[in-house]
Amino acid sequence: MKLLEDKIAKDGTVLPGNVLKVDNFLNHQVDTKLMDEVGKEFARLFKDEGVTKVVTVESSGIAPAMMAALHLGVPMIFARKHKSLTLTDNLYTASVYSYTKQVSNDISVDKRFLDSNDKILIIDDFLANGQAVSGLLEIAKVANVDVAGIGIVIEKSFQKGREMIEEAGVRLESLARIASLDDEKVEFVKD
Repeated sequence: MKLLEDKIAKDGTVLPGNVLKVDNFLNHQVDTKLMDEVGKEFARLFKDEGVTKVVTVESSGIAPAMMAALHLGVPMIFARKHKSLTLTDNLYTASVYSYTKQVSNDISVDKRFLDSNDKILIIDDFLANGQAVSGLLEIAKVANVDVAGIGIVIEKSFQKGREMIEEAGVRLESLARIASLDDEKVEFVKD
């Protein structure tokens, strides 16, 4: 998606450790017009898949997932990372490790919101090692829910996330695929 790649090249910052900082438009401050275009593109890519719900992990996946759900005309669910007084039992859970935060979280989805009649589209902001997606796939399996596919805003193609998803046999669509983050410069995968 050229619009997204241009935004990453212009406003993204490469940090040590192959970290791409995009907090000025994706995962802290949100460029709503860009997220609307991201949502439209995911809806276009998955419009014929029979998606009944869009699922993500809080918090950075919420903006693109919400826009995809809006354009698909379906509800959006976000797996919660933190327990609350109102979310205590009757949950699907999985453990997810965050590389950028160096912490494991148990993610949870209330069982009322997923059932075997659902076909979900998983959306996330980044794909690197695939931990968040893996956790959502685990929840989908336990919930006996079909997965229409996975939509990623930014994929670090030099890490193992894509390989893990392909081995699982799930359709993957990434809007921007990064080949490398060298010398503070972003190189995109050329199709």
